[in-house]
Amino acid sequence: MTGTGKVNYMEHGAELLAALEGVENAITARGIDLALRHLVKLRASQINGCGFCVKMHTREAREDGETNDRLDRLVVWRHVNDFTPDERAALAWIEALTELPKEADFGALRQGLRAHFSDAEITSLTAMAGMINLWNRVQISNH
Repeated sequence: MTGTGKVNYMEHGAELLAALEGVENAITARGIDLALRHLVKLRASQINGCGFCVKMHTREAREDGETNDRLDRLVVWRHVNDFTPDERAALAWIEALTELPKEADFGALRQGLRAHFSDAEITSLTAMAGMINLWNRVQISNH
């Protein structure tokens, strides 16, 4: 296909997408809380402006019991009291890995994470950040 039409990634890269799904399944099997997975994936998708992923992760979070109030305020999580200390540490980590700001102090962020998560869980959160950012870019490329 030529021109500006969307790329059919399933047709032209089914084996790649299957491999990415395998990584997602491996991350899920590591046991990070489902509600937290929804929050971090949704927050990264909000930052990246991926409409497809925001819609999907919002719907899935609601289906799994997340409240509308918390979902509505996720974009301003730093300024409200709706999120637990472990959620706040994970959200700060996901934002830093999504935005990659030059001034980010990853040592301090890791210290904050370690107050709530094991190194194995931090590894899972880091892998989640990489994967959701990859999925966002695949979807955004067809906006």
